[in-house]
Amino acid sequence: MLNRFFALVLLVVGSPIYLLIALFIVLEDGFPVFFKQKRVGINYTFFNIYKFRSMKKDTPNVATHLLENPNQYVLKTGRLLRKLSLDELPNLFNIIKGEMVFVGPRPALYNQDDLMKLRIKAGVEKLKPGITGWAQINGRDEISLEQKVKFEKEYQERKSTWFDIKIIVLTFTSVLKSDGVKH
Repeated sequence: MLNRFFALVLLVVGSPIYLLIALFIVLEDGFPVFFKQKRVGINYTFFNIYKFRSMKKDTPNVATHLLENPNQYVLKTGRLLRKLSLDELPNLFNIIKGEMVFVGPRPALYNQDDLMKLRIKAGVEKLKPGITGWAQINGRDEISLEQKVKFEKEYQERKSTWFDIKIIVLTFTSVLKSDGVKH
């Protein structure tokens, strides 16, 4: 309930920034402004995650690290959005809908079976996915799937309001330094 309330407040307060981002995307590559992708939610259920579109319209719908040359697809606006993680702002809609929370494991792509097998084995598929998480601030794109799940398990064991607040604060410092961002 608190996640939904804060997401709604951030959506309203940040609306001028969201409109500006949308304008830059439209001017560079037209509509749509948002990108929707099937992701894995709590207990291996599926939902559509919303993001600002940071890549060209003709980009194959796969994980960025699976593209042969991902940089050829990233919009100029998208580079800044990704560097500052602003492309994730529409995740607030997912929080309001109850599909995500602020802190939890990042939702896997629907076809990331390797990651989901590890999460099920560790029991972390029971956690609702989040905009940020313990694995995100401990390496993001630079750590192996096994390391990622290890951090998610640690989060599950340490989960508390204070730990969530610590993760949110550390997320802002990581974003400002662009820690762990490859694309």
